[in-house]
Amino acid sequence: MNVMDPNRMVQQQVANKWQHFAGVICLNQTGRQQVKAVLPELFKRYPDAVTFIRGRKATQERILKPLGMNKVRAKRLRGMSVDFLSWDGEDATKLYGVGKYGSDSYELFYKKRIPENVGDHELQRYIKEEFNEHQ
Repeated sequence: MNVMDPNRMVQQQVANKWQHFAGVICLNQTGRQQVKAVLPELFKRYPDAVTFIRGRKATQERILKPLGMNKVRAKRLRGMSVDFLSWDGEDATKLYGVGKYGSDSYELFYKKRIPENVGDHELQRYIKEEFNEHQ
């Protein structure tokens, strides 16, 4: 996983679904370059939901600090991680802290389906490049 690749979206650089949603939460109100700089340390220390839940809040908040709203993000990541452990893999908006963007990106990257009314410009670009060129 080369998290620092500037041409790839954050969602294309994660190793599992939990990391995907963690990346989505980190992207909320933050630029992707900032997120790409934080994810390597976050995922090295917390590769999955269980290790994140077991982790120290102070350490998580320190890692997330460059993104801003670090206490809020840590809380969202913890809530999402708890939900993720019993999630059925269907509706991503059922995960704490995951909204339309997270759901749309999950549909695209994991279910290989184009959701309706995609508003995010990066996701729109990905759809145009990846789905439309194969038609």
